[in-house]
Amino acid sequence: MSKQWLTSEQLTTWVRLVALVELLPGALDSQLRRDAGLTHFEYLMLAMLSEAPGRTLRMTALAARTNATLPRLSHAVRRLEDRDLVERLPCPEDRRATNARLTEAGWQKLVASAPGHVATVRHHVFEVLSPEQVAQLAEITDAILDRLDPEGVMTAPYQHPTTPADAAEPDRPGSSRTTRP
Repeated sequence: MSKQWLTSEQLTTWVRLVALVELLPGALDSQLRRDAGLTHFEYLMLAMLSEAPGRTLRMTALAARTNATLPRLSHAVRRLEDRDLVERLPCPEDRRATNARLTEAGWQKLVASAPGHVATVRHHVFEVLSPEQVAQLAEITDAILDRLDPEGVMTAPYQHPTTPADAAEPDRPGSSRTTRP
């Protein structure tokens, strides 16, 4: 079996992708910690709950949508519970399962946090790209996510913004147009 190394162009692209994957979460996390007292992961949990029916998800579904292990998620939910932003309750369909629900205080925290988060996303990602590059980035991320997340677990709530329904959707916390890139 021969070793197949990356080409020079692939290696350069790979190193830049790794740098992006390492630096962008830190930039998002720093802004949210400074301005909202939330980690990026906590913000992501609040956003996922805000988009769920009744602002409620099973803990296992929330873990899947945030790419978290159940122990990590449980720990983070406990911190949000301590701040009255989320509450846990028994799942009515399966008493062995637990649901997480966004509280009114959690919703208000998300509403207050969204503008700063969106501004940071725009600053670090979209303001430096042309409309053509945004379309290319969407195609590139879709191709990679088809391999990494073929079931679309992390992206299921989101549609591409080219659909007429999205164009008519009001800006609101939790929607892909206001809280997520």
